[in-house]
Amino acid sequence: MASYTITLNERTSSGRALKEYLQALGVFISKVTPKKTASKTRIYDPETGCYLKDSVVKSIEEAHADMKQGKLKSYNSVDDMFHELGINV
Repeated sequence: MASYTITLNERTSSGRALKEYLQALGVFISKVTPKKTASKTRIYDPETGCYLKDSVVKSIEEAHADMKQGKLKSYNSVDDMFHELGINV
């Protein structure tokens, strides 16, 4: 014996008719709600009037994780940053 899964659109007359026919044959029918897919995080940028791309959102999330872990360093000026990095300007 095999099991089959079919999807019926119960809003159409043919979907309802097929469901009634299968029930008349004694076929077990159970209604299963579809799994919800995870919604993407969409961030709106009011300056550009657009939503940010997924790659930008990922970069922001990575930077936020770095902030939480204390991996960021602050400098008083750009000159201090260049000096510490060994860049001679």
